[in-house]
Amino acid sequence: MARTPSTLPQLPCRRLSDSFKTGAGPVAYRRGTAVDGRIKMRIGIGLPAAVPGVDPRSVGEWAAEAERNGFAAVGVIDRLVYDNLEPLTALAAAAARTSTVELMTTVLNVGWRNNAVLLAKQLASVDLLSGGRLTAGLGLGGWQDDFAASGAAGEGLGALWDATLDTWRRAWSGELIGAGGPMNQLPADRPTLLFGGLANAAHRRAARVGQGWVAPLFGTHTLAQGADAVRRAWQQAGREGQPRIATGRYFALGPDADAVADEYIRHYYGDAYFDHARADTLTTPDQLTTHLSGLRAAGATDVILYPAAANLVQVELLADALGSVSG
Repeated sequence: MARTPSTLPQLPCRRLSDSFKTGAGPVAYRRGTAVDGRIKMRIGIGLPAAVPGVDPRSVGEWAAEAERNGFAAVGVIDRLVYDNLEPLTALAAAAARTSTVELMTTVLNVGWRNNAVLLAKQLASVDLLSGGRLTAGLGLGGWQDDFAASGAAGEGLGALWDATLDTWRRAWSGELIGAGGPMNQLPADRPTLLFGGLANAAHRRAARVGQGWVAPLFGTHTLAQGADAVRRAWQQAGREGQPRIATGRYFALGPDADAVADEYIRHYYGDAYFDHARADTLTTPDQLTTHLSGLRAAGATDVILYPAAANLVQVELLADALGSVSG
């Protein structure tokens, strides 16, 4: 089980610096945003909602600390049969303690959430509670134990999207009307929807009905290939502007960071995916700098850095690491 590093030192809070330099030249960070003339990349931090044994009361405090330290977003990942907090509930707690930071799922698994109307209500509620700050990165899910526990079919899920999205559209536009009137209505552009998935159909869906794509939490080459495919699909769909390309990485900083990362990644992914996920888990400021530059070059516009430890000092350590590179 991933440990909570209570032994990590409590460092003074230091906001993200206005700039730091990488091998590609100066990069400006303002409210978690990096600009180098080629691509604008926003840096967020994950909530510790998927760290086993996390104190649930710390989630709101973590979100508030992230906002104070200048991160652009707080994010959550999703499992069902696992020692984690339900992601939309965690984001609701974060919404209550923040006012400007974006709230992201990367991703919320729709495949085993069997009630599209209920999920529409939950998504709308988080968006309304946060004043329109929800960005829902969506996927179908890949853990077979989650499908088995939920009773959902694990096959033929691609066809699920059209029905689900149509239900959401009707719910959020006020077309679903009960005895007391319609459900909570949302503006046409809310919440922001991003779509995960590696198939061509997923790339086309992200370009056709979403605002962008969510790449897996490891594999920079996979990110680069997917980003190119989504941008081509975006142009073919006649969309204006550019899609958002979101991804994430795990991190642990401070004493015993490598051991903490090893333990968490093995607990979450097991032996089958440990090597792949651990290779992209960041445990030093130098690794952060180099890897973020690589993600930017691969096309990422948004990166959420997910903690392998639940201690609140990780927020400060990460902000300090991102800011200290400029010296």
